[in-house]
Amino acid sequence: MLYPELDFLDRFAAAAQDGFKAVEYLFPYAYESREIAARLKAHGLQQVLFNAPPGDWEGGERGLACLPGREAEFRAGIGQALDYAAALDCPRIHVMAGLQPSGTERETLYPSYLKQLRWAALEAARQGVDVLIEPINTRDIPGFFLNRQDQAHEVVAAVGAPNLKVQMDLYHCQIVEGDVAMKLRHYLPTGNVGHIQIAGVPQRNEPDLGELNYPYLFSVLDELGYAGWVGCEYRPRTGMQAGGTSAGLGWLKPYL
Repeated sequence: MLYPELDFLDRFAAAAQDGFKAVEYLFPYAYESREIAARLKAHGLQQVLFNAPPGDWEGGERGLACLPGREAEFRAGIGQALDYAAALDCPRIHVMAGLQPSGTERETLYPSYLKQLRWAALEAARQGVDVLIEPINTRDIPGFFLNRQDQAHEVVAAVGAPNLKVQMDLYHCQIVEGDVAMKLRHYLPTGNVGHIQIAGVPQRNEPDLGELNYPYLFSVLDELGYAGWVGCEYRPRTGMQAGGTSAGLGWLKPYL
C-alpha cells in the first residue's frame, strides 16, 4: 500500500532507501517469484508476509477459507502461495477468511473454515511457514467472516496447529472494538500473535494522523517484549504528491 506512485517492482528500492529492512504486500502472483527475489536480494530486504490467493479479487471476493464448495481452489491457492514463500524465503502467509454469503449463518460456515485452516496449516508446517488469519472490520470489507480478536483466537485454539497465528491489525481492531492497548496486553503474551499492522484511524493514512496514539502503543509493544514485525499497511496521504510516500515518513524516523 506504500509507494503507490511507483511501479510495484520499483517499490523495493524506495523502501530500502527510506530505511525499511523488510517488506510485505497483498499479492505477488502477477510477477515471477525470481523477479521479486532479485529485488529483495539487490536491496537487502526480507520478505515477511504476503496473502494467499483470495479467489476472484477483481470480482469482489476476499478469500475462500470459509466457503464450502471451494475447497479445491483454496488448496491450489495455498500450494501456489507456499511455492512463492519458498522462493522468497518468506516465513508467513495470510489466509483471508472470505465473505459470508448472503442468507447464510456464520455457524454453518465455521466447520468448513476450521477444516480448511487445519489443512493449510499442516501443509505450511512442512516447510516451516506460519499461516495467519486476520480480523477485518466490516466497514472496509462488508460481510467479512472474521471481525474480532476474540473470534480469531478462538479459531486458533479450535484448529490447534502451532503454526496458525493471528495477524493483529491495530487499525481494524480500533474500528471494530477499540481498547487497543489492553487487547495487546491480553493477546501478545499468549504467543498466538504472529504479525502486527498499523494505520491511522479512521482514514487509514499515516499512523501519526487520527485517533490512535502510536508512540504509546509502540511503547506497549516494547514493554511486552514483542519481537515480530510491524507492517505499515496504510494509504499514504502524500503518495501521489511531491515527494511521494517518503514525504510522509517523518513519523518513522525515531524508530529507524
